[in-house]
Amino acid sequence: MSFPKGFLWGGATAANQAEGGWNEGGRGPSNSDHVTNGSHTVARKFTKDITSEYYYPSHKAIDMYSHYQEDIAMFAEMGFGVYRMSISWSRIFPNGDDLEPNQAGIEYYRDVFTTCKKYGIEPLVTINHFENPYNLYETIGAWDSREMIDHFIKYCEVLFREYKDLVKYWLTFNEINFMTMPFGYNMHAGKPKDYDMKFGGAKDHDLSLNYQALHHMFVASSKAVILAHEINPENQVGCMIAGMTSYPRTCHPDDIILNQRSFKMMNFLCGDVHVRGKYPSYALRFFENNNI
Repeated sequence: MSFPKGFLWGGATAANQAEGGWNEGGRGPSNSDHVTNGSHTVARKFTKDITSEYYYPSHKAIDMYSHYQEDIAMFAEMGFGVYRMSISWSRIFPNGDDLEPNQAGIEYYRDVFTTCKKYGIEPLVTINHFENPYNLYETIGAWDSREMIDHFIKYCEVLFREYKDLVKYWLTFNEINFMTMPFGYNMHAGKPKDYDMKFGGAKDHDLSLNYQALHHMFVASSKAVILAHEINPENQVGCMIAGMTSYPRTCHPDDIILNQRSFKMMNFLCGDVHVRGKYPSYALRFFENNNI
């Protein structure tokens, strides 16, 4: 049995989970660099200040920043033909709102992509993988603000132009549908504050904040797709949805309907908006019923 021609068979990493080198090569801190380790009994924390009291896994990770050539060579040994990876925004624009990009960061990723090509590996690049320049949280609350769209598009333009001949497969946001859940807000928006990163988020969290930030991300994503095709018509750009399963608490019709509604908002909303360019009727009804 063999895969059909053009089938993308490969593996994936994320910059904040693999890259390391968090303060090397002119890179600025991201929100991920403020997240501590945890355990099965202790929640990970987000700390405004990076202190010696905690261990921050993203600071070193697997140190792919220093070993990418060896890593990609081993990746090729596994027979993979595509490598899905992400770019750290703060390695390109250390503060997110810099006038000029960080040339050392641009050259780092150029070498990563060139190394991939050397081994016959096609890069599939995620532009934003749960990681934004930390400065943008402090100054504008990150995706809370519509200003974030312009910063993102400036970042995208650098990527599309610099890597025009090296990358043709792009994803705008990783698992963008996490923004439909309370904890998604803490990944992408809000002024910095210390908190425990418990899955699910605070029960009293105002979901209106999530959906406003998500709307800004939708607009940014659509603008990025248009720009990508203007710069290189061969570019193929998509979004990445985390497929999540939920079940009704009981077989009572009310529980089943509630599960169907929440399932659609978690799994279908972001794809529908990306593909159709508008909010579906079930989302508008959800917003109205929940005062969003």
